[in-house]
Amino acid sequence: MSGGLEEGSSSPLGATPSPDGVNFSVFSRHATGVQLLLFNGVDDAKAERVLRLDPSINRTYHYWHVFVPDVRPGQLYAYRVEGPFDPSNGMRFDATKVLLDPYGRGVMVPEAYGRDGARGPGDNSGTAMKSVVVDVAAYDWEGDAPLRHPSSRTIVYEMHVRGFTRHPSSGLPEKTRGTFAGLVEKIPYLQRLGITAVELLPVFQFDPQDCPPGLVNYWGYAPVSFFAPHDGYSSRHDPLGAVDEFRDMVKALHRAGLEVILDVVYNHTAEGDHRGPTLSLRGLDNPTHYILEADRSRYANYSGTGNTLNANHSIVRRMILDSLRYWVEVMHVDGFRFDLASVLDRDESGNVMPNPPVLWDIESDPVLVGTKLIAEAWDAAGLDQVGSFVGDSWKEWNGRFRDDVRSFFRGEEGTVARIADRLIGSPSLYGHKQREPEQSVNFVTCHDGFTLNDLVSYDRKHNEANGEQNRDGADDNRSWNGGVEGPTENPDIDKLRTRQVKNFLTVTMLSVGMPMMLMGDEVRRTQGGNNNAYCQDDETSWFDWTLLAKRADVHRFVTLLNARRVLRDVEQERRRVALNQLIGQADITWHGVKLGQPDWRPSSHSIAFTAKVTSDRVSFHVILNAYWEPLEFELPSVSDDGRRAWRRWIDTFLDSPDDIVDWERAPLVTGHTYRAEPRSVVLLFAGLHADGGK
Repeated sequence: MSGGLEEGSSSPLGATPSPDGVNFSVFSRHATGVQLLLFNGVDDAKAERVLRLDPSINRTYHYWHVFVPDVRPGQLYAYRVEGPFDPSNGMRFDATKVLLDPYGRGVMVPEAYGRDGARGPGDNSGTAMKSVVVDVAAYDWEGDAPLRHPSSRTIVYEMHVRGFTRHPSSGLPEKTRGTFAGLVEKIPYLQRLGITAVELLPVFQFDPQDCPPGLVNYWGYAPVSFFAPHDGYSSRHDPLGAVDEFRDMVKALHRAGLEVILDVVYNHTAEGDHRGPTLSLRGLDNPTHYILEADRSRYANYSGTGNTLNANHSIVRRMILDSLRYWVEVMHVDGFRFDLASVLDRDESGNVMPNPPVLWDIESDPVLVGTKLIAEAWDAAGLDQVGSFVGDSWKEWNGRFRDDVRSFFRGEEGTVARIADRLIGSPSLYGHKQREPEQSVNFVTCHDGFTLNDLVSYDRKHNEANGEQNRDGADDNRSWNGGVEGPTENPDIDKLRTRQVKNFLTVTMLSVGMPMMLMGDEVRRTQGGNNNAYCQDDETSWFDWTLLAKRADVHRFVTLLNARRVLRDVEQERRRVALNQLIGQADITWHGVKLGQPDWRPSSHSIAFTAKVTSDRVSFHVILNAYWEPLEFELPSVSDDGRRAWRRWIDTFLDSPDDIVDWERAPLVTGHTYRAEPRSVVLLFAGLHADGGK
C-alpha cells in the first residue's frame, strides 16, 4: 500500500473510527477489485481520493479492508467494485456505479439524486447516495435504556415520522415539520392519547424514488441501508444529523415513558428486479445477497417488490442480526415489526424451511432478549403463517382479527363465532402454543389499507392518484360506507360512521392481545378512500391537526379507552381493573338476548358475555350488537346494594360525553334488561366502585 494506508482489519464490518483514522471493511466474494472513494461533499461529481485496495494485502477471505489514517467522523465515502457482468450466472458487477456500504451508519443524499443515474450507463458519482463515517460512541444517552414495558401494558400507535407533523396545521416551524425533531415536539399529544409505544414506519435509509414516475416513495418500504436512519427525516443537513436526531427522539420518547418499535424491512431492497438500479448489494455480490430464479438473470419475488433477500445465507443472516443488535445496543430501540416476515422462512431456492436459521438466531440472540419481536406472518407469494409462525417469543399481526371484526360490524353472516374467538385472544389460532395472551397483535387498520374513517365511509378503494388505474391496493376491504360513498353532509350517516369507529376501537382495546391503532384514527383521519397511499407524500397521508377539534368526541373516547386499558393491577389499587384483565383473568359466560343462550347461528349478528374477575370482585357485561335494529338483552343479576349494581361505562350509540364516561362516575343501570341500539357496543361493570360505593 502507498500514501500512508495500512492493511486494516476484516472486523468489524463497515467504517470504524479510532483516534488515528478509520478502518473500512466490506464483503464481496466474487469481486476482482475494490476501490474506496472519499468525497468532500455529497453533491461532488468526483471523489477527492480514490483508494484502490490490493487483494494481496487488503483482502482476507472474502472481506476487503483498509485502514486510512487521519479520516474523521463525518467523512463521506462509497465503493466501486469490479467483477464480471454475467447476469446469466447471477453476476452484476458494474464498476461505473458508486455503491453504499451495507454497514454504513449514516447516509447522505445529493440534491440531484436520481434512480436513472444508478440505472443508466456511466459514472453516477454526483447523483449517488454516499455513506457517512459515524462514531457511534460519541453521544450522551444520559442514562437512557430500552424501557421493556410488558406486553400486557402496551398499546401500539403505528405512525409515519414525516406524516405525523408534515401538515401545515401541525403548528411547527417548516424546518422541523416531518422530522424526528418534529415528532419530539408532539410527544405530549401522544402521552395524553394514552398509547405506550410508537411503531414507526420504516426509518432505515430508503430510496424515495422507488415508485411510479412523478410520485415519491412515502412509506419507506424500499431500504438501501439496514444501519442508517433516513436522511430525509432529519431537520439537520450535516453528515451526522440524522443519526443524532434519531437518538434525540428515542431519548425523548423514553423520558415520556413511550417505547420505540421500528418497522423493519429485511425481505427485499430498493434495487428491484433485473431492470432495477445498482445501489449497494447488487453491485457488491448479487448472488450472495438475493434469491435468484433458476434463470440466474432473474430475481425471486416473494416480497412483491421485485427481489427477495437471501436471508438464510450466512452473510445476509449475519447482516440482519448485526443490524438488529445495532438498533438495540447503539440506538436504544425497544422492538421491531418485521415486514413480510414469512420471507425469512425461505432458503436460497425459495423453499419454506421448518427451522429457518435466521429466525432462530434472532429469537435466541442474547442482545435481543426482552426486545419486542412482531411478525407480519405472511409474504406476497401466498405464504400465510398467522398462528403458526416459527419460534417461541414472536408476536404476530393478527390479520384474522382485522378481517373478522370488520366483517362482524358491517353485518356479514356467519361472523359471531369468529368474533367471539378474537375477543378472547384467538385461541383457535394460538391456543396450541400455550403462550402469553399478547401473542396476538390486534388491529383493525394499519398503514396498508383504509384508515378507520375510510373503512366506514367507502365501499370501494379510490387509488386513481397512484397512477395504476386503481388496480393497486387490496380489493378485499370488508368496508361499508353507511349508504353514501365518501364524504357526506347527512348527519345521520356521519353519526353512524362515528359509532362504527368507536365500535372498532372498543373491540380492539377490549380483546385479549396487544392492541395496535393507526395514526389519526383517533380523529377520523381520511385518505379519500386511497387504501394504498405508499406514494402519496401530501395531505392524503399527512395528519391533519385541525381534526383534533372537529372530531373531539372520537379523540376523547379513545383517550378514556386507552387509559383504562393500561392500568396496572397493583395491590393498593385493587379496584382499578385494566381492560386486558377483563377477559384474560376472567370466568366467561356467553349470552344472546337471553341469558346463557348465545346465538351461534350464521344469521346471528349479536353476542354478549359476562366476565367475572374473581380476584378483584368485579364483573363485566359486554354486548355487541351488529344488527340494524335495537335488541333487548337480559342482564345477569347482581346484588343491588350500591356496591354490586350494574353501571354503564360505554354505550357507543350515545352521544358524547355519555358514550364513554369517567369510570368513577359511571351511572347505575336499573332493570333486568338493557336495550342495545343498532350497531353498538355496550360495556357494563359491577363491583367495588372507584369511590368505594358510597
